Amino acid sequence: MFRKLIKASIVTALAATAWSTIANAQQVLRFGHVYEASTPYHAAALKAAEALEKATEGRYKMDVFPASQLGKEAALNEALSIGTVDVIYTGVAFLGQSYGPISISDYPFTMRSYNHWKAYVNSDLFAEMAGKYKAVSGNTIAAMTYYGARHVTSNKPILQPSDMDGLKIRTPNAPAYQMFPKATGANPTPMAFAEVYLALQQGVVDAQENPLPTIQFKKFYEVQSNINLTGHITNSLAVVVSPVTLSKMGNDGQALLDALAGAASSTSDEIVASEAELADWFRAQGVTVNEIDRAPFMAAVAPLLTGSDVPWDAETFERLQAIKD
Repeated sequence: MFRKLIKASIVTALAATAWSTIANAQQVLRFGHVYEASTPYHAAALKAAEALEKATEGRYKMDVFPASQLGKEAALNEALSIGTVDVIYTGVAFLGQSYGPISISDYPFTMRSYNHWKAYVNSDLFAEMAGKYKAVSGNTIAAMTYYGARHVTSNKPILQPSDMDGLKIRTPNAPAYQMFPKATGANPTPMAFAEVYLALQQGVVDAQENPLPTIQFKKFYEVQSNINLTGHITNSLAVVVSPVTLSKMGNDGQALLDALAGAASSTSDEIVASEAELADWFRAQGVTVNEIDRAPFMAAVAPLLTGSDVPWDAETFERLQAIKD
């Protein structure tokens, strides 16, 4: 009888230890994105992972998978909704597939400047739209990161809208990115981000459009002779968290949101600083960087921003334009 009691006590102690180990085991989150490991966006994700682990005293770790390791952007958005990926970077245009009005900042010339963009992402208007996006998708926008002003690269100068006529230009597969080419007579060609360099090199497309830091880290300047400073979109990346993830994290979910927001803020400042220097850097590489008069391009797009085909109403557009820089 005594031996049985001893044995039962040992079994109970071992079981308690096992359950304690499971309860205190480090949980590992997955952050997936399509950007290279050398980019500020990846560095920010690593910084957020470090902050999360520290804030939760090691209860949570976050592994970061760059360069489409967990899938291209559309696949990452799908994975987020079912919780197989916990955190992603995604373009605002992708958010707009769930709630249309939130894509407004990714449309050409809706943002006047970086300061206008910064004021907008801290505004009541954006908070309302983020809430409505969450209500539809279930996903939480933890932060917004400035991605840069988008410019057209090509193998000829683009100085006026007529220079865009017939140009086969790669764009993301979203209406926001296709408006500018269509308004100026070009032919937008949707294509996955990872395929763009080779498509330019082989002449499958004539041009592409991205911010200067992206043009640098994706090395598009190696296969395009001209960078044309159209500045047609003031671009954002949303840092988005799965509802499955926040549900299972309980009170630690706020630590994740705080870690992501802190990292995003410093990255935005870094991108702005790099934009100020990159035009001269590209010139030093032998690339022609064309300063242009943006007014004719803006005039070409303007009628479309208040037309019937955009996913926002007139009041939303007016509220956006009323935000002070």
